[in-house]
Amino acid sequence: MSVDDVPVEETWARLQSDKAAVLIDVRTKAEWTFVGVPDLSAAGRQVVTLEWQSLDGRVDPAFTERLSGYLEHAGKGKDTALFFICRSGARSRAAAEAMAEAGYGSCHNVAEGFEGPPDSNRHRGKVAGWKAAGLPWMQG
Repeated sequence: MSVDDVPVEETWARLQSDKAAVLIDVRTKAEWTFVGVPDLSAAGRQVVTLEWQSLDGRVDPAFTERLSGYLEHAGKGKDTALFFICRSGARSRAAAEAMAEAGYGSCHNVAEGFEGPPDSNRHRGKVAGWKAAGLPWMQG
Protein backbone atom coordinates (compact mmCIF):
# COMPACT_ATOMS: atom_id res chain seq x y z
CA MET A 1 0.00 0.00 0.00
CA SER A 2 1.32 3.43 -0.84
CA VAL A 3 1.04 6.64 1.15
CA ASP A 4 0.59 9.90 -0.71
CA ASP A 5 1.55 13.42 0.34
CA VAL A 6 -1.47 15.71 0.53
CA PRO A 7 -1.09 19.52 0.75
CA VAL A 8 -2.48 21.09 3.93
CA GLU A 9 -5.23 23.00 2.11
CA GLU A 10 -6.42 19.82 0.38
CA THR A 11 -6.30 17.96 3.70
CA TRP A 12 -8.51 20.62 5.29
CA ALA A 13 -10.97 20.46 2.36
CA ARG A 14 -11.14 16.67 2.54
CA LEU A 15 -11.67 16.73 6.31
CA GLN A 16 -14.59 19.11 5.79
CA SER A 17 -16.17 17.11 2.96
CA ASP A 18 -15.56 13.55 4.23
CA LYS A 19 -17.22 13.31 7.65
CA ALA A 20 -15.60 9.90 8.27
CA ALA A 21 -12.02 11.10 7.62
CA VAL A 22 -9.66 11.31 10.59
CA LEU A 23 -6.71 13.64 11.26
CA ILE A 24 -4.06 12.02 13.48
CA ASP A 25 -1.43 14.30 15.00
CA VAL A 26 1.60 12.13 15.81
CA ARG A 27 3.78 14.81 17.42
CA THR A 28 4.73 14.76 21.10
CA LYS A 29 2.65 16.00 24.03
CA ALA A 30 5.10 18.88 24.43
CA GLU A 31 4.52 19.97 20.82
CA TRP A 32 0.74 19.84 21.22
CA THR A 33 0.96 21.90 24.40
CA PHE A 34 3.52 24.51 23.40
CA VAL A 35 3.15 24.75 19.62
CA GLY A 36 -0.58 24.07 19.21
CA VAL A 37 -2.85 21.61 17.40
CA PRO A 38 -5.12 21.77 14.37
CA ASP A 39 -8.62 22.90 15.32
CA LEU A 40 -11.24 20.78 13.56
CA SER A 41 -14.27 22.21 15.36
CA ALA A 42 -15.47 23.88 12.13
CA ALA A 43 -15.51 20.40 10.57
CA GLY A 44 -17.47 19.05 13.56
CA ARG A 45 -14.77 16.90 15.11
CA GLN A 46 -11.48 16.74 16.95
CA VAL A 47 -7.98 15.77 15.96
CA VAL A 48 -6.70 12.45 17.29
CA THR A 49 -3.46 12.95 19.21
CA LEU A 50 -1.21 9.92 19.53
CA GLU A 51 2.58 10.15 19.82
CA TRP A 52 4.53 8.26 17.15
CA GLN A 53 7.71 8.59 19.17
CA SER A 54 8.77 9.99 22.51
CA LEU A 55 10.95 13.03 23.12
CA ASP A 56 14.01 10.77 23.23
CA GLY A 57 13.25 9.60 19.68
CA ARG A 58 12.01 6.09 20.44
CA VAL A 59 9.13 4.96 18.25
CA ASP A 60 6.18 3.66 20.25
CA PRO A 61 6.10 -0.08 19.46
CA ALA A 62 2.37 -0.15 20.32
CA PHE A 63 1.42 2.79 18.07
CA THR A 64 -0.29 0.71 15.38
CA GLU A 65 -2.14 -1.40 17.92
CA ARG A 66 -3.27 1.62 19.93
CA LEU A 67 -4.44 3.59 16.89
CA SER A 68 -6.19 0.53 15.43
CA GLY A 69 -8.02 0.07 18.74
CA TYR A 70 -9.09 3.71 18.80
CA LEU A 71 -10.31 3.58 15.19
CA GLU A 72 -12.23 0.36 15.77
CA HIS A 73 -13.87 1.79 18.91
CA ALA A 74 -14.80 4.93 16.92
CA GLY A 75 -16.44 2.79 14.24
CA LYS A 76 -13.84 3.54 11.56
CA GLY A 77 -13.14 0.83 9.02
CA LYS A 78 -9.89 0.00 7.29
CA ASP A 79 -11.04 2.04 4.28
CA THR A 80 -11.48 5.27 6.29
CA ALA A 81 -9.35 8.16 5.03
CA LEU A 82 -6.60 8.72 7.60
CA PHE A 83 -4.50 11.88 7.45
CA PHE A 84 -1.29 11.93 9.49
CA ILE A 85 0.38 15.18 10.55
CA CYS A 86 3.56 16.02 12.48
CA ARG A 87 5.84 19.06 12.56
CA SER A 88 7.16 18.85 9.01
CA GLY A 89 6.02 15.56 7.47
CA ALA A 90 8.66 12.95 8.37
CA ARG A 91 7.19 11.28 11.47
CA SER A 92 3.70 11.43 10.00
CA ARG A 93 4.90 9.64 6.87
CA ALA A 94 6.41 6.85 8.99
CA ALA A 95 3.18 6.54 11.01
CA ALA A 96 1.04 6.50 7.84
CA GLU A 97 3.24 3.80 6.32
CA ALA A 98 2.94 1.70 9.49
CA MET A 99 -0.85 1.92 9.38
CA ALA A 100 -0.87 1.13 5.66
CA GLU A 101 1.20 -1.98 6.41
CA ALA A 102 -1.40 -2.87 9.07
CA GLY A 103 -4.04 -2.98 6.33
CA TYR A 104 -5.50 0.53 6.35
CA GLY A 105 -6.05 1.35 2.70
CA SER A 106 -6.40 5.13 2.69
CA CYS A 107 -3.42 6.57 4.58
CA HIS A 108 -2.21 10.06 3.70
CA ASN A 109 0.74 12.14 4.88
CA VAL A 110 0.00 15.84 5.40
CA ALA A 111 2.73 17.48 3.33
CA GLU A 112 4.87 20.00 5.22
CA GLY A 113 3.06 19.18 8.48
CA PHE A 114 1.88 21.58 11.14
CA GLU A 115 4.85 23.97 11.10
CA GLY A 116 6.65 23.26 7.83
CA PRO A 117 10.35 23.90 7.23
CA PRO A 118 12.29 26.64 8.99
CA ASP A 119 12.59 30.08 7.39
CA SER A 120 15.87 31.95 6.90
CA ASN A 121 15.85 32.81 10.63
CA ARG A 122 15.30 29.14 11.53
CA HIS A 123 11.73 29.80 12.70
CA ARG A 124 8.98 27.36 11.78
CA GLY A 125 5.32 28.04 11.04
CA LYS A 126 5.88 30.91 8.61
CA VAL A 127 6.98 29.34 5.29
CA ALA A 128 4.67 26.36 4.81
CA GLY A 129 2.50 23.90 6.69
CA TRP A 130 -0.84 24.07 8.50
CA LYS A 131 -0.09 27.23 10.51
CA ALA A 132 1.49 29.17 7.62
CA ALA A 133 -1.54 28.35 5.43
CA GLY A 134 -3.76 30.08 7.98
CA LEU A 135 -5.76 26.96 8.71
CA PRO A 136 -7.55 26.78 12.08
CA TRP A 137 -5.46 25.81 15.07
CA MET A 138 -5.47 26.34 18.80
CA GLN A 139 -2.98 26.34 21.60
CA GLY A 140 -2.95 22.91 23.22
